[in-house]
Amino acid sequence: MNRESFVPPTAQFSSSAATGRAVQPVSAITYLCANCAAPNTLNRNDPVRCRECGHRVLYKQRTRRMVQFEAR
Repeated sequence: MNRESFVPPTAQFSSSAATGRAVQPVSAITYLCANCAAPNTLNRNDPVRCRECGHRVLYKQRTRRMVQFEAR
């Protein structure tokens, strides 16, 4: 295959689309500040810092989805 005939894959056709699973967009995740307990929403490139007090320790909130493991 030469360089001129190569066509890069587009966003419409990806490996996850071929398997039938829906690709979910990356959304902001909510964290709780360890100092003031204020909820903070952070995107991928945001600095890890509370917007209320400036503290740098944030805890990720628990999932509300039921998670069950099978132990042997």
